[in-house]
Amino acid sequence: MFSWTKSKMVTVGGPEDADADGAHSASAVTGTITALRENPRKPGRYSVLVDGKSVAIVNAAFLHDAGLSVGKVIDEAAGERLLLAARKLEAFDRAAAALGRRARSAHELERWLLQRGFDRGDVTDAVQRLTEIGAIDDSQFARAFARSRALGKGMSKRRLAQELSRRGVDSKMASAAIADVLEEESVDERALLEAAARKKLAVLRGQEPDAVRKRLYGYLARRGYDSADIAAVLRTIMADYKA
Repeated sequence: MFSWTKSKMVTVGGPEDADADGAHSASAVTGTITALRENPRKPGRYSVLVDGKSVAIVNAAFLHDAGLSVGKVIDEAAGERLLLAARKLEAFDRAAAALGRRARSAHELERWLLQRGFDRGDVTDAVQRLTEIGAIDDSQFARAFARSRALGKGMSKRRLAQELSRRGVDSKMASAAIADVLEEESVDERALLEAAARKKLAVLRGQEPDAVRKRLYGYLARRGYDSADIAAVLRTIMADYKA
């Protein structure tokens, strides 16, 4: 007979099993496996039904390794292993889906999963697996981030380093990525600064010169540029400015 204990733990299921935060709550389970149903939208993911109730979703490898099949009796120890495997699989699947939406550093992904209620051990395992298969690569992430923010938003090297540090990227790795990107794109920081200033000036054109200088200075300072360099660029681009 299927039974639940009163202990609370995390397990996996479809949307019908999830709570509002995306984590899942259930209890240890015992009973007889009555069905193993593959998810038609996620090949290789199987819902395990014990005494007619879906209790966990695991992958085909776990089913094989654990020797699970219809008719097998699940005792408490086997039930705990089943729910543990399901919990770890959910953390992995949620992490992979998050990476599919946008690139993240290992640290960002860990924080994202922890905020959604996953156990730290399951989070660590998921990030490690994704790193091993190349889905997470902080070096490549740092290069892509530096290229996007430097060329697209005009961030300085200092601001890029600060942003990458905030995302948990190692400082030496971040510095190397920033240097590589600027070299590959054949730009120096002064060129980035002036390009960012001229781009913003085009948006501000028509305003009074003093107001433009003030707004330009604040805009460039927020991108991490040195005050002396900002002043020099403003003298250049504002020389012929007319409201």
